[in-house]
Amino acid sequence: MEIQGERVMSDTTKSAVSRGKSVILAVISFAILVAADQITKWMAVLHLKDQSAKVLINNVFELYYLENRGAAFGIFQGKRFAFLIITVAILLALAYCFWNIPYTAKYTSLRCIIVLIGAGAVGNFIDRMSNGYVVDFFYFKLINFPVFNVADIYVTLSAVFLVILLLFKYKEEDLNVLVNSLKKSRKG
Repeated sequence: MEIQGERVMSDTTKSAVSRGKSVILAVISFAILVAADQITKWMAVLHLKDQSAKVLINNVFELYYLENRGAAFGIFQGKRFAFLIITVAILLALAYCFWNIPYTAKYTSLRCIIVLIGAGAVGNFIDRMSNGYVVDFFYFKLINFPVFNVADIYVTLSAVFLVILLLFKYKEEDLNVLVNSLKKSRKG
């Protein structure tokens, strides 16, 4: 279709271009986030393993090397196969949601959250499968919070952002659009 010598894209073409750009940006962001997580863990192994904690703020915050053989806060110690199944299921669900959420600006924040969760899951998954444990190294001594890593930060921030979006951005009709878009894709 042409109007006064200019090409006009149909809504279907615009949607495909938007989807393509969104997917490419997500893949690049995902790779950068996973790389950042892996680099920080490599640095922790290099500079913190078999060392005393590096105190950044006395009695408040330390860099402390820990090999976590479980999940969050050390639960599920030594359940490597279970982590494999759970991680693959989570990644498939995230990919499904990412692909089927409407490709409009309104849902860009939700796509970012999906990328963050996925990067966090893969970052820790890589450790678990290659080492049998996850390298953790951030420690809030002041409140004796469990030692964590960059991938954990991604997942935690995702949860916080999701709650904020659900409370302050998305209205009931926006959530209905999301649910319907996910249902339609399962049927079609």
